[in-house]
Amino acid sequence: MIDRQPCVYILASAPYGTLYIGVTSNLLGRLHEHRSDTFKGFTSRYQVHRLMRFELFDRMESAIEREKQLKRWHRQWKINLIESDNPHWVDLAVGFGFNPVPPRGMRHGP
Repeated sequence: MIDRQPCVYILASAPYGTLYIGVTSNLLGRLHEHRSDTFKGFTSRYQVHRLMRFELFDRMESAIEREKQLKRWHRQWKINLIESDNPHWVDLAVGFGFNPVPPRGMRHGP
């Protein structure tokens, strides 16, 4: 079950936009927190809400190790990794039932 499994995920503000890498044991819950700006911080400040990639693990220790590895990577390597499975930068969260993220600047109405 994807909502309770160690996972590393990559979010983006838009295609080729600001990237964020995180780790969680509850991907769907964590996506909800990011998309609703539950916590004020990097992802809320830069509107980094689109799920571009995720990797599932059997153990949290393995997920944390992978997160640290990806955070050390050059930006272009991260982009290449996203595009290896998601070449059109589709928001994968929509496939889990989340609403599409509105274009930047239109999030909070007029």
